[in-house]
Amino acid sequence: MQTHYPRTRRVDAEDKVRGRPIYAADRIAAGMLHAVTVNATIGRGRLVSLDADAALAMPGVRHVLTHADMSGVEPPGFVLGGGYGVQSVQPMLGTEIAFRGQPVALVLAETLEAATAGAHAVRAEYAAVGFHTDMDEAPETDIVAQQGSPLPQAMFADRAVGDADAAYAAAEIKVDGRYTGPAQHQNPMELIATVAEWRGDTLVIHEGTQNSSGIQHGVARQLGMPADKVVVVSPQVGGGFGQKNSLQGQTVLAAVAARASGRPVKLVVSRMQTFHCASFRPASRHRVRLGATPGGRITAAIHEVDQQTSRHDLFPGVYTDVTARFYGIENFRGRERLVRTDVQTPGYMRAPYEHTGAFAYESAVDELAQQLGLDPVQLRLANDADADPLTGRPFSSRHVRQTLEEGARRFGWARRTPAPGSMRTPSGDLLGMGVAIGMYKGATAAAGAVLEVTADGAATIAVTGHEMGQGIRSTVANYLAERLGIAPDRIAISVGEPGRIVQHLTAGSWGTATALRAAGTAVDALGEQLGVSPRDVLEALRRQGRQHVRVDVRSRAPGQPEEALKRLETGQVAVVGPAYPEFVTMSSIAHFVEVHVEPSTRRIRVPRVVSIADCGATVSPVTAESQVRGGVVWGIGGTLHEVSESDPRFGGFLNASLEEYVTAVNADIGDIEVGFVGAPDPLINGAGAKGLGEVVMVGVAAAVANAIFHATGQRHRDLPIRLDRMFPAG
Repeated sequence: MQTHYPRTRRVDAEDKVRGRPIYAADRIAAGMLHAVTVNATIGRGRLVSLDADAALAMPGVRHVLTHADMSGVEPPGFVLGGGYGVQSVQPMLGTEIAFRGQPVALVLAETLEAATAGAHAVRAEYAAVGFHTDMDEAPETDIVAQQGSPLPQAMFADRAVGDADAAYAAAEIKVDGRYTGPAQHQNPMELIATVAEWRGDTLVIHEGTQNSSGIQHGVARQLGMPADKVVVVSPQVGGGFGQKNSLQGQTVLAAVAARASGRPVKLVVSRMQTFHCASFRPASRHRVRLGATPGGRITAAIHEVDQQTSRHDLFPGVYTDVTARFYGIENFRGRERLVRTDVQTPGYMRAPYEHTGAFAYESAVDELAQQLGLDPVQLRLANDADADPLTGRPFSSRHVRQTLEEGARRFGWARRTPAPGSMRTPSGDLLGMGVAIGMYKGATAAAGAVLEVTADGAATIAVTGHEMGQGIRSTVANYLAERLGIAPDRIAISVGEPGRIVQHLTAGSWGTATALRAAGTAVDALGEQLGVSPRDVLEALRRQGRQHVRVDVRSRAPGQPEEALKRLETGQVAVVGPAYPEFVTMSSIAHFVEVHVEPSTRRIRVPRVVSIADCGATVSPVTAESQVRGGVVWGIGGTLHEVSESDPRFGGFLNASLEEYVTAVNADIGDIEVGFVGAPDPLINGAGAKGLGEVVMVGVAAAVANAIFHATGQRHRDLPIRLDRMFPAG
């Protein structure tokens, strides 16, 4: 089941455990001021006045910046509308308040404590207007269909093939279920932070980001300056999970503050402010209808979704673009709508749509298996696809069958008795076994790489990509070691620094596939320059008496047009997939979950999970296994614990802290066994690697919910499945 790549340790393992990486908030510059924002306390309205006198009189406070100090600053534009920002609203450019927590002033002080005290001393008056943060409270006028909206229709229109409504009406067996997913916030260990410093007319920004070129070009646009005068340094990101995908609102505030004060400025967004200012997984509502024959052939599927967005941006979902490809169903209709609410613009959060979309869809498939009296694994195998249902194109590779069969074997699925409530642990707990599959697009972006090999057997590479803890350096090192015959510890890797090579947004599980494609292009170019195969580069250098060889290359995804490179050079998103001109690429995974439910307290435990993934070649097995385990842990937490509770009184979110936003802890997690199909995908890149980081979370929620149904006979359609929902009705 494994690939030929060795189980080498992380190349940055020693640095990480020794605390050597310097993250943005760790940076201390000479003469640096600390900045703290003053945040709006109303859900929507207008700022009437600000009184900063008390703050300015406090020891250590040096400046209080307001919208009056932001003259000449432009909005960033929404990244999905041709801009660079996580949302189109740039705080402090005016007096309008779009959501609670929106910054209205910035206090600069000699110490963080003084800046914090100063921010509390600023007095603001507002004119509030009506708002709603819950999508269930939104009027019909706030509901926008993605089909026919200003969104790019090639990406965000409805998905349909065949005649799903007619096929569903004619089906002998039917399932019709409604499901909900809550708003949720990712909480990376590294808080969102910026250190800005002007060196003459050059702005230097230290920030943990998944999109350093986007910050470079976005801030340049906001300040009306050349992009080459903005230097972004981001070699490490202490977790992103989609929250650091694009230009954040605090970055330009720190830049303006540093220019106004003439000193470096550090601005760290607090944990509470993160809940109110940063992007998050939006709430969603799902209706899934399945039609089937008595023998278990699914003949129709209809998946309809309403998803929360902000009032000022349309943040779209592509739930049905993925669920349409779970199975070979000839009649499918997917419809998605957006519901405007008075919050900051939602965004991408690990498996952003797929987590809740798969929960709804795979729960319905499990319910269909129960209604048909069929084994849930066999029903899934019987409906596997042999070509892409939406386009008719072949899959570059598809191994859903292998993930299910190998997972069932390792898990011991054969010992499962089908009746709900029929299995018990030796201690008397109800025992349930559940299964679900997950899929995620195989995307690739335009990228660049600068590769140099020296005659003494060392190599350096600067490549498009950001290190967020997922192990991209280890993957690139393993790949270059295999191609060039150089030991991984002799390869120096630079990522996330646009000063060395253009950077693309690293997200959507395209980071590895993109970086390896660029690295492979560079390796091939080295061999061509020397007239030898890549494995003979070192020997050729020595034979020719050369000390080094260097190449600077750009790469595109299969079928991607030349203009993608122009977008790459300007910090724009330049990615394609899962559909390419000649094929469709998807990663897949099968999760098998065992739950124990205490009969009286209804406490849920998840002692065992087996997850088998198809991500193409596993170029770095150690970090790949870590990715799967982390995704499963988050999937369990997202199923049983996590919810961001909206505040109907004042706007924003009620449980805006790690004390009150409940996540999984060690005691909630049992054994997680990980396996890989390991078959290289020959079309997506030379390494044969598809994406992994996001697919690992897809399907976990459904597998847990299906296991709970098997244990108790209770079908849960709303996340999270909290303890109070475990008691039988009545």
